[in-house]
Amino acid sequence: MSDNPGRSTAPPTEHTTRVVTLRGELDLRTAPALRARLDTLTSGPCPDLVLDLRRVSFIDCTGLGVLCRVRNRVRARHGRLRLVTDSASVRRVLRHTGLAGVFEVLPGLPVGVAGTPTGDTVAEAAL
Repeated sequence: MSDNPGRSTAPPTEHTTRVVTLRGELDLRTAPALRARLDTLTSGPCPDLVLDLRRVSFIDCTGLGVLCRVRNRVRARHGRLRLVTDSASVRRVLRHTGLAGVFEVLPGLPVGVAGTPTGDTVAEAAL
């Protein structure tokens, strides 16, 4: 019998940060496959997702819509979404569309996340 009857004896849940590396263009052509993949990754409770946009060469309003959709899904599930970009053009697009303050934008992968074995790569060719 437990010494602390008010405490749960269930094991702690494992927390996994998913890193998705995107490259190429995020546009009308690539958005459906990207949306489907991100929907899968954010379907559970408390998703922790890092989207690495450092290899993204172009993003249009459809690509921004996918980012907003994933943000809303993550927030609804009490998770966390971070965007990683060192691109002045991606940051400019976020700023000009009023989305710069909506996303947590980082210049590099968060400490402890680099090299995560659970990372996915979504390539332009695969979209």
